[in-house]
Amino acid sequence: MQLGQIKAFLAVREAGSLRAAARRIGISQPGISKALASLEADLQAELFVRTSRGVRLTEAGRLFGARAAVVQSELGRVREELSELRGGTEGSASFGIGPAGIVLVPRAIARFRAERPHARIRIREGTRDVLMPLVRDGSLDFAIAERGFAPVEGGLVFRMLWQPELVIVARRGNPLGGATSLAQLTSVPWLMIYRLGAGGLLEQALAAAGLPPPNMRVHCESHATALALIAASDLMGLIPVQDAEAGVVAGLLQRVRIRERLRRPRMGAFMRADTPLSPAATRMLNAITAVARSRQRDASVNER
Repeated sequence: MQLGQIKAFLAVREAGSLRAAARRIGISQPGISKALASLEADLQAELFVRTSRGVRLTEAGRLFGARAAVVQSELGRVREELSELRGGTEGSASFGIGPAGIVLVPRAIARFRAERPHARIRIREGTRDVLMPLVRDGSLDFAIAERGFAPVEGGLVFRMLWQPELVIVARRGNPLGGATSLAQLTSVPWLMIYRLGAGGLLEQALAAAGLPPPNMRVHCESHATALALIAASDLMGLIPVQDAEAGVVAGLLQRVRIRERLRRPRMGAFMRADTPLSPAATRMLNAITAVARSRQRDASVNER
């Protein structure tokens, strides 16, 4: 098996056709066909089914693709680390962040930039379900997300960082903005980060109080979009307390102060168990960790 074969396979998988893949990586269509045929012969398995509209992965192709993506990602990291060793680059960090962790990013990036001003950074926002596959296949160095109650997925490790306080918010002037209990909020339209049935914090809180599931009207995995929607509608949602009190739309929102105490999610870093982080990714995770733990200490002091 050759690296050129893996590159050709991944290009076809992403492009959906041999012609588009050939244009993407700058070789001829017969060349990419030959590379795929050779790879399938080496593996003794058919990786793609050819159709009139392009190609689609076989089951063997899906299995091979997961490993091939990791191989390509690790080779890219090796090249980058060797270049950094020679003084040619400050490296790059690619990480995912869940909605409750967005508040950490500005300060963490500032800390990281102070050490590596020329390093490249890529950030992907999403829920745990979206981010974990990207960590497993090497697309992301790590992801900051909620731990949940299910076991950590095979091949990953989790490092606990902090437990943020989440609060219920509504736009200023919302008729139910003065509610004092969850029972008063069972009929309101909710914006939820996690799908209904996924065991999100709001769903758990209502169930623990013996109340029906939330009336979810919008499922939104983007933190910025969620804030804008709540501020401009009668939707309610859960957001980090820092955003409710001092975020970019804080003046447009009001905190709904219910008497029930909401459980704090366990937030931390998910990483591949078998792959060390690059120097740049390590520095980025250290910066996020420092900011998270600082917030945790500040929250503990304020609650005394």
